[in-house]
Amino acid sequence: MALPGCHRLKHRDDFSRVYQSGLRRSSANLTLRALRLSSRLETAACARIGISISQKVSKRAVVRNRIKRRIYAAFQQFLPALAPGWMLVIVVKPSATQCGYEQFLQELKQLLTSAEVWHGD
Repeated sequence: MALPGCHRLKHRDDFSRVYQSGLRRSSANLTLRALRLSSRLETAACARIGISISQKVSKRAVVRNRIKRRIYAAFQQFLPALAPGWMLVIVVKPSATQCGYEQFLQELKQLLTSAEVWHGD
């Protein structure tokens, strides 16, 4: 259940750009870094999403990958309502190992709304 190719943030330079110039919103288990693209060509593209999860969250890759899958699944519901022309990076905090899908869904909705990336139903 991966995101479509146009919605993925893949390159290290893009992640660095978001970290350096983007705005930041935090919740208990996640941090959102968001950068609005300025060029007309880039803005026409769909919103691109990346997830950053370090080994500090869990030493086990199985746990880290499960968290990533849950976050990507939550983003599937938000894709139609996301504003185009944004690069988003979700940084996972160590407390997220105890979270379920519903909690990720709620926190992502709160973060995307506060950053004005998502305009709810």
